[in-house]
Amino acid sequence: MNDQPKIAPTAPALPPFPEPGVPVIRNINWAGSWALYLKEVRRFMKVQLQTVWGPAITTLLFLVIFIVALGGSGRTVMLRGQAVPFADFVAPGLIIMGMINACFANASFPLMVGKVQGTLVDYLMPPISVGELLGALVASSVTRALFVGSALWAAMALWPGVHVTPAHLWAVLWFALIGTSFIAFLGVLTSIWADKFDHNAAVTNFLIGPLALLSGTFYSIDRLPPFFQAISHANPFFYIISGFRYGFVAAADTNIIVGSSVLLALNIGLGALCYMLLKRGWKIKA
Repeated sequence: MNDQPKIAPTAPALPPFPEPGVPVIRNINWAGSWALYLKEVRRFMKVQLQTVWGPAITTLLFLVIFIVALGGSGRTVMLRGQAVPFADFVAPGLIIMGMINACFANASFPLMVGKVQGTLVDYLMPPISVGELLGALVASSVTRALFVGSALWAAMALWPGVHVTPAHLWAVLWFALIGTSFIAFLGVLTSIWADKFDHNAAVTNFLIGPLALLSGTFYSIDRLPPFFQAISHANPFFYIISGFRYGFVAAADTNIIVGSSVLLALNIGLGALCYMLLKRGWKIKA
């Protein structure tokens, strides 16, 4: 008889690093998020005449029409006691308005079209988390908005009588980022809720359009009665446009710190709501 004690077999030690060619997903699937981001960017860049240059030209026409209709370059707007030429006043508002419309159109498209065409599985099956999916959709929408804004800024910079040299570049970049991020979350929320193109168009026509036009793009709210000033301060688009305009003319209709705080809170709230709905699969998963 063998009196030697039996030794239990031990599991083979795992290598400290994965074998070459073996994909390993750590805490964040950067490759998957980047792939989805590139997919969304390439989607709108394939039709850039419609998604980038078309909105830029349409918004530029607003500038031409308003300058001509309101007496050329001699008109000024009083902004917190500072006289600002009308063209310089309205140009930043038109830039960010074009960015808002492009951002919402991009963010509200993917999931809704996936429901209509039956391709929603392309967003649900890849090995990416809800946060990575949401982040890629928002980032691609912000990218489209920045493309439209850059095209508009370049066109207005070459337009005679219009000065769009930033006075505070940090404010331009900051409010462009948090403003379009808020719109992107709103677009994703619409895309989750909408079941057909009519739903998407209803939000665009009855919410996004009126809020953008009635947010101080073409006028200073100081000239409004107190009741309508209060309504304007309840409009989140007002803080986006006012803060963005401050970056160009160094004057704003409201305190930019207050506006920045409001937009940050709205970003956090809408981001959490979109994450929760995507996590639950509301109107997305059977």
